[in-house]
Amino acid sequence: MGVSPVAGAEGSGPVVVLGAGYAGLRFAQEVRRRTHGRLPVVLVDRHPVHVLRTELYEVGRLARGSADPRRFLIPLDRLLGRPGVEVRTGDVTHIDLSGRTVQVNDARLDWGSLAICLGSVPAYYGVPGAAEFAHSVYRLSSALQLGRALRELEHESRSFAAGRRPTVVVVGGGSTGTEVAAEIATVDWTRLAGRGARPPAVTLVTGSVPLLAGLPDSLIAHARTLLGKAHVELVEGTNAAQVAAQSIRLTDGRTLSFDLCVWAAGVQAPEPVRTMAVRHGRSGRITVDPTLEIPGHPGVFVVGDACEVADPDTGVIAPATAQAAVAEAALAAANLVARRRGRPLEPFRYRERGVVVSVGTLAASATIRHLTLWGAPAKVIKRAVEREYPVKALRGAR
Repeated sequence: MGVSPVAGAEGSGPVVVLGAGYAGLRFAQEVRRRTHGRLPVVLVDRHPVHVLRTELYEVGRLARGSADPRRFLIPLDRLLGRPGVEVRTGDVTHIDLSGRTVQVNDARLDWGSLAICLGSVPAYYGVPGAAEFAHSVYRLSSALQLGRALRELEHESRSFAAGRRPTVVVVGGGSTGTEVAAEIATVDWTRLAGRGARPPAVTLVTGSVPLLAGLPDSLIAHARTLLGKAHVELVEGTNAAQVAAQSIRLTDGRTLSFDLCVWAAGVQAPEPVRTMAVRHGRSGRITVDPTLEIPGHPGVFVVGDACEVADPDTGVIAPATAQAAVAEAALAAANLVARRRGRPLEPFRYRERGVVVSVGTLAASATIRHLTLWGAPAKVIKRAVEREYPVKALRGAR
């Protein structure tokens, strides 16, 4: 059953969409499609490109000296189509709900309706040294830097003392940390860094929560098996307490030495979202109504990693994944158009289509409905999904 709109809730200004990630791009495309470009949309992002963020975990590609960063980028003008969408570049520094404005660098942008799709940033949980001494993969620039550092480390390993291997510690037992650790462990470093390069010894610090918590048990079991085959050592039941230049101290008192550390322990909402005077959930995400609007602010939608939305039937919080973000964006855009037209709004109900976790360069673990796959077949599915997304995104520009 729909949710009745609130008359007079919005101004007559444009729809402003903050962020051109998976959520923001789909939102802008869907509004343009549903209104045939008659409702002006302004899409704001720090760069005029859409980043294929879920592919940044494939650090083997990034470590190749010839890796082209454009492989992970799609220009927004190719994705949005015309007419109806204007792209503006800049950093969002402040969101004023009462004044219905957004500060973008030194400019003020007025809006009639607003979609906050600013994604997420690494969460360091106050751990000293984590931001300074650990790499991350949550942004293209960070992922490229990690790739360069790994390649340089492997080149250096050719001159290491006999028996010594490069040591890499990955912090975070979710899908990101699991994928990154397995990728580093299974890359053919001899091929990338030359003869004599030594395969790294990879340790995955999963944290106090179980490995891949929240995912199906069968997927987790297969992922553990694949991690074992990749010789990734698991350190479970303990968190990072402090990160130094070449070591990490854990909350159980142990200290692990490393040549390189990767932080994949989680994300949080960016500062302009965390500092808004609204109700927040876990990691600074904005708690929204089932319609994906901020309570008390009709016409202001939050989508993707920046929002926390519960299924109205089950109370289960939707995951912060690209799959969920795209589904939320489609529903939120439909609700925005419905509100503008004085029609009922619909609640968001998330239905997982499947989960695939890459565990190395040639294997993965997946659950699709009631089917569980692992090894090479699951990897094929993951690659097919990654290749399909840009095609669908480009199709949405038409």
